[in-house]
Amino acid sequence: MQAMLLAAGLGTRLRPYTLVRPKPLFPVCNQPLLHLLLDKLTAAGGGRTVVNCHHLAGQIASAAAGRPEVILQHEEEVLGTGGGLRKAMEHFVDGPVLVMNGDIYHDINLSGLLAAHAAGGCAVTLALHDVPRFNTVRVCGGRVCGFGQAQAGETLLAFTGIHVVEREVLVRIPAQGFFHIIDLYEELAQAGQVGCARVDGCFWQDIGTPTDYLDLHRRLLAEKTPTWEISAQAKVGAGAIFSGWGAVGTGAVIGAGARLSRCIVWENAVIAPGAELADQIVLPGC
Repeated sequence: MQAMLLAAGLGTRLRPYTLVRPKPLFPVCNQPLLHLLLDKLTAAGGGRTVVNCHHLAGQIASAAAGRPEVILQHEEEVLGTGGGLRKAMEHFVDGPVLVMNGDIYHDINLSGLLAAHAAGGCAVTLALHDVPRFNTVRVCGGRVCGFGQAQAGETLLAFTGIHVVEREVLVRIPAQGFFHIIDLYEELAQAGQVGCARVDGCFWQDIGTPTDYLDLHRRLLAEKTPTWEISAQAKVGAGAIFSGWGAVGTGAVIGAGARLSRCIVWENAVIAPGAELADQIVLPGC
């Protein structure tokens, strides 16, 4: 399996946190999201994977170091979801390419998605599910027929950010500059060439905003028995109290008597003694 992981976005809705770290490197239960996504690709039989980067590119490069399957693609300008794919085309052989956004956490069966693409006979297959907040993909007759407001006989579904595209399709993307892949998919949908693979019931969470990022941890750590994921390399002062759910990363220092509830403390962050925090993302130096 050949793949591309899109990791070049600016993450403007996550500022000021993305001024410190690019969105694909946000820790999820103390592990960088990028590593979790690359592990999913490997588990599904992934081989060559292009990871593009632009914003804080050096951090992405460091995080991908030591992974021989990764080809790092540094983009001097923002190329968008389509422009990045077109630039990466030289690294792909003929056949399907699995594309995944670098700002989602999920348990979607990637092997199943590839099988659905092969069986569907379309140039592109989108992994879709029903999430009303994000439902913008028009589906009819088992295929994608467009994007936007549904028309008679159509169903609206949400795009997971995971899709399979035949390499030959990428030739249709302009060779230079910014391009939004959905613009091309809109054209292909009119020709009946965009398939729909339903993944309803999967665990899926976008981390596009601070609220979404905290909500991902709530779902992971509190839907059954609320718990805290505290690194063995964190230092916790006497009398510190943890309530609800949360995570504390490697090298973090929690001062004596601090009270934390529903917080994500990044590695090497410091919480002052006696501090009381709730529903917070805590970075080093804050």
